[in-house]
Amino acid sequence: MRIHVADTYYWLALSMVSGLGNAGYRSLIESFGDPEAVFEARVSDLMKVDGIRENIAKKIADREFAADPETELKNLKKHGGRIITYWDPSYPLLLREIPSPPIILYIKGIDIPGDLDFVAVVGSRNPTQYGLKAAELIGFGLASRGVGVVSGMARGIDSAAHRGCLRGKGFTVAVLGTGIDVVYPASNRKLFDRIVENGAVITEFPMGSPPEPKHFPIRNRIISGLSRGVVVVEATKKSGSLITASFALDQDREVFAVPGSIGSFKSTGTHHLIKQGAKLVENADDVLEEFGPGLGNQGAVLTQENEPPPPPDLEPEEARIYDLLSDYPTHIDHIVREADMEPGEVLSTLMKMELKGIVTQLAGKMFVR
Repeated sequence: MRIHVADTYYWLALSMVSGLGNAGYRSLIESFGDPEAVFEARVSDLMKVDGIRENIAKKIADREFAADPETELKNLKKHGGRIITYWDPSYPLLLREIPSPPIILYIKGIDIPGDLDFVAVVGSRNPTQYGLKAAELIGFGLASRGVGVVSGMARGIDSAAHRGCLRGKGFTVAVLGTGIDVVYPASNRKLFDRIVENGAVITEFPMGSPPEPKHFPIRNRIISGLSRGVVVVEATKKSGSLITASFALDQDREVFAVPGSIGSFKSTGTHHLIKQGAKLVENADDVLEEFGPGLGNQGAVLTQENEPPPPPDLEPEEARIYDLLSDYPTHIDHIVREADMEPGEVLSTLMKMELKGIVTQLAGKMFVR
């Protein structure tokens, strides 16, 4: 059953009846064939449908909506978006399989390819430098091997995963916890625009919906539902990423976790997942290996065109310091001691390296590559 332009109003309008959930919507369509027929039905006939109470039937008959569907469509068109329904051929196949799939999806960007496999990469909004690098490299590796990346476009790990996928020239899907016209966080406007140009941004929330806390656990089931598996990079035990992992298990998806430092509070959630049976992964190849040869192009190698650039040519003292640094923060005192250099020389060398973009200084005179 394909949505036609002339019918778009009715599909959207039915979704805007307050109190009518996804299950009730599906039952009505199965009974009446299309939403226009639903609106023409009598209250008594509507109430014969499983799950449709009298108050909901009267709202449908009276066309009582949470907002004006016509205004909603105008706003959607103004922002370059469109809607697809559960019955549309372009609706993602894997998402159809989950419990209570969204009936209406707002989408901006390119149609999600039906023949492309996706893996979700999620994690902390306040990650370490190590977590950011791990998420970006995994996103990049998946894209380079022909696998799409799904995430939530949140600050931190989500954004890094999207960036990595885009750098690997892959297709990435951002699932929002807001309306499709609300960029959250606002600092991700450039990333949002890049995803729209090279992938897709989707949501089930109406236009103008703000980033309310209750929205994000709801959207997390879509992130996992679109994906063959979920990779968690840095998360505490109370992180929303563990909610996504829980949805993944309920949806019969694979769950992966990137290990972190045993001293890092931000890795307690990922370590918990590993203890519970999640596969420990360090890179995209570890993820793809779990699915066997059918997922992506696992024989692909990183080409000079898309591999991460090497660091600039290093002077001898820079190379000595660079070898002492990693993705984990290292204090300047440790660098001075291990490099066997004078403190002033180390500090001036680090400043030069920072200007070259080779290292990053964190709070407390800590440095990372």
